Amino acid sequence: MKKFFKEFKDFISKGNILDMAVGIIIGGAFSAIVTALTNQILMPCIKWIISLFKGGDGLENAVSWLTKVEKDGAIDWENSIYIDWGAFITAIINFLLIALVLFIIIKLIMGAKKKMEELKKKDEPVVEEAPQPEPEPVVDEHVELLKEIRDLLKEDKSKK
Repeated sequence: MKKFFKEFKDFISKGNILDMAVGIIIGGAFSAIVTALTNQILMPCIKWIISLFKGGDGLENAVSWLTKVEKDGAIDWENSIYIDWGAFITAIINFLLIALVLFIIIKLIMGAKKKMEELKKKDEPVVEEAPQPEPEPVVDEHVELLKEIRDLLKEDKSKK
């Protein structure tokens, strides 16, 4: 049992696990903000636009009834079977908003990372390498031998 808790402690204390936990918590809070934005600001605007063209309650009546149960002259929503298109459209808008904001956040983070790397490169002292002497050409030993023979022949001619 002691070994199990030690392994669990090692697992939990890894940096990436803690980062993931923070991300999940922030994501939950962010989801609440996006849901509020969708339900309280965007959906009323969409309902208003739909009511201009269609009239009525907008997405409130955007349901397809599979089985409609009425009780005392009102719709019994608990026992009725229906497809709620308004909720579906709301979920799509939530998804698109979250995807858009995450895209923007990632783009900003990547841009900031790139700028940080550029600044690091600017701050690093430029180390210029000393020019390397050119290596002497490799001469074939046959060529060297021929040069020696040539020089000896020149000397011999000059002595005569």
